[in-house]
Parts: sequence; structure tokens; C-alpha cells
Amino acid sequence: MQYRLLGSTGERVSIVGLGGFHLSTFGVTEAEAVRIVRTALDEGLNFLDNCWDYNDGESERRAGKALRNGYRAKAFLMTKLDGRTKASAAKQLEESLDRLQTDSIDLVQVHEVIRRDDAERVFAEGGAIEALLDAKAAGKLRYIGFTGHKSPEIHLHMLEVAARHGFKFDAVQLPVNVMDAHYHSFARGVLPVLGRDGIGALGMKPMGDAIILRTMVVTPVECLRYALSQDVDAVITGCDSMRVLRQALEVAHDFKPLTSAESGRILERTKEFAVDGKYELYKTATGFDGTTHNPSWLG
Repeated sequence: MQYRLLGSTGERVSIVGLGGFHLSTFGVTEAEAVRIVRTALDEGLNFLDNCWDYNDGESERRAGKALRNGYRAKAFLMTKLDGRTKASAAKQLEESLDRLQTDSIDLVQVHEVIRRDDAERVFAEGGAIEALLDAKAAGKLRYIGFTGHKSPEIHLHMLEVAARHGFKFDAVQLPVNVMDAHYHSFARGVLPVLGRDGIGALGMKPMGDAIILRTMVVTPVECLRYALSQDVDAVITGCDSMRVLRQALEVAHDFKPLTSAESGRILERTKEFAVDGKYELYKTATGFDGTTHNPSWLG
């Protein structure tokens, strides 16, 4: 397994991270989910992604079961919270700790920073950042980050608001893929800032939740290799079967960055499909916006 440092944390994380959403969807049984997590950890993949709201908490519950019997020690465990208030974030964190069957989570991220005012809400008096800092002081989490999939400008605004409050995030999660390169690009707009400031960069949606694959002009392996060739510390990918996990592990074990010529050919093939973000619906539509459809999660 290949590893990279996560920003300025000093933590070594596997270049491929296991997405948590797919542990409880598409007919994946609990036994299969446990097998996927444990096989990944046994193979050296240590970065585990999850979220308080994934599949009504079932993804966290399954991960928690997989982390029994010594497997927790093998994992760099991350989850996300939707709460924007101190009270809602603290409540969700306690629920995540219970589901994941752990006393401490390595990285907790503010989820779905997709609205311009999310930053102000998180950093307001009585906002979520207070709950996360209290939890860190209590040893319930080690690092703090945020995620989002809507707009590079919203990511940059969150970083700016954090800086005004004297706070630096440990990690940021953002879409990095062959379509993003052409349309409202997180890779071009946000990754350089994260690198400059020593903030961990976590790529996600390397295949756009498989939507990119519908173009039939790129393969899953090409998508994953392209994302890993960008300036990221890890790329999180969903695995809903042992076959898909094995494919991801093979890429992680044998990874070599794409040459500029190889990347150029992939981008040339995908350029016409990237117009208007039609294969990046998380940017252009609301179907991926869980907190838009469930505003009560925000608190």
C-alpha cells in the first residue's frame, strides 16, 4: 500500500480511502460490508470514510461492527456531521461515536458545506465549531475538517471565514475527477490553496458516483488514477463489492502518477462531456444535497 501525509497532521493515510456510503446500499449485506472493511484494512488501506447521515446511520453501524476485534487500531477513521449549531453537532457526534463503537474518531468533518452562509453558521456563537473544539479537548476527536461538492467558491469562503476566526482546518474534502477539470474546478481553484496552507486534501467522487462512467470514454481505473495523480493526499472511492474493492486495491498498490501526456489524452476525451456540468450533478442539481432535502439535520 502507498501512503501520503495528510496535510500538516503528520498522519500517514493510504492513497485510496474506502467510502462509507456504499457499505449499506445496492444490495450490500451487513456481512459483505464487514468483509469489505476488514479486507481493505488487512491490505493496508487505512482511511475509512463515513457520515452521520449515510443510510440513516446504517453505514456507521456496519463500520462499527467491522472495527471490532482489533480492527479499530488499523484504521484512520473519519466521519462527517451535518449540524450547524453547537447542540446539533454535539448530539450527532455522540450518535456517531456510539454507532462506530469507538471512544475517539480520528477526523470529524462538517458535512455538505454547499451554501454561502454555511461558513457563518458554523463559526457563529453557538455554532458547530464550538462543539467540535470541545470534543477535541475531551479526546473524542483528533482532527477537524469540512466537505462540500457544490462550488469551489464556497470552499474558499469557508477557508476565509475560518482564517478570520483564527482557525485552520486539518483537512478538506472535495470532488476531484476528469470532469471537474473542465467545469467549476475544485482541483484548480481549491487544491493550490490547501497545498499552500498545509491542509490535508481529500479527493472524492473520482467517478462522480459512477455517473461519469456512463460516457463510456473513461474506465474506472483511469478515473481513479487521474484523481490520484492530482495534488491530493487520498482519494475516497465507494466499494459495493469485493470485486470493486480489489480493483481499488490494485490501483493503490501499483499506482504511478499519470504523465502529462496521459492526463492530456484523458482530458481531451472527456472535454465535450463536461459542458454545463451534466455529468457532475452534485454541482448542478440538488439530488446529492442531503441537507437540502433534510434541513432539520442542520439544527
